[in-house]
Amino acid sequence: MIRELSSLFRLRLAILNGVAAIGGAVFFPAPAGTVLVLAVFAAVVLLAAGGSALNQVLEHDLDRLMFRTRLRPIPRGFLTPATAAIIGLSVSAAGLVLLFAAAGTAPTLLGAAALAWYLAIYTPLKRRTPYALAAGAVCGALPPLIGWCSAGGSMADYRIMLLAGLLYLWQIPHFWLFQRRHAADYRAAGFPLLAVATRSSALPPLFWLWLASLATATTLLPTFGLISRSGAILYLLFPLPLIAMSLFRSEKILFSYLNAFPLMITVVIIAQKI
Repeated sequence: MIRELSSLFRLRLAILNGVAAIGGAVFFPAPAGTVLVLAVFAAVVLLAAGGSALNQVLEHDLDRLMFRTRLRPIPRGFLTPATAAIIGLSVSAAGLVLLFAAAGTAPTLLGAAALAWYLAIYTPLKRRTPYALAAGAVCGALPPLIGWCSAGGSMADYRIMLLAGLLYLWQIPHFWLFQRRHAADYRAAGFPLLAVATRSSALPPLFWLWLASLATATTLLPTFGLISRSGAILYLLFPLPLIAMSLFRSEKILFSYLNAFPLMITVVIIAQKI
């Protein structure tokens, strides 16, 4: 049962979203209370978990066709779509209620917007265009913004916009490589793929240009003094592997590094406040 729910909620991804929200709260200059930070973390985890469940309800017909997703709870018959929908709606509602109780209206609206964007925009768009990943990346950039607003920051502040923008940039090459690794699955389910989407073909110049932009963008936070001097030394080491892998084009290592990239940035942000 635990394994099935973990698969339904994509628990590891949900927790990473919660950690990103902690990063946003800690990134705010004024100290955020421990109770607030933990509540926001839990709320974002619940929202991400509920969104995952509802996404699987919407795509259960396609999940059956892909090797990677065929053992999820609905395709396996462990849960009916109706039951999974009730679970997803309940968990999502719990996340919004907790977020409102802990942080107020603005973070709650952001959380609701992220959930709605993921389910109503990104999920159906995936069936129509390979460029849906540009829309889906918005959802991944919102958790730190939720954390920032929960701590008392303005969503229009350039500091959190830089951090959210960095996470947005990261997601494009990450999902591009992910799509290449599972191209056969996506084709079997009828998802449209980018023009160059097989692992045997070369990545286009646009990919490497985007990756170079990500490497450059990582320097903006310490450049603008938004990372302390002690944290900046470690932080500035992050673009170096990206630059090296862009030059030597080691796709396997690059994918592994990109998976860890946002977590490493969040750890530096949190560590400098400890």
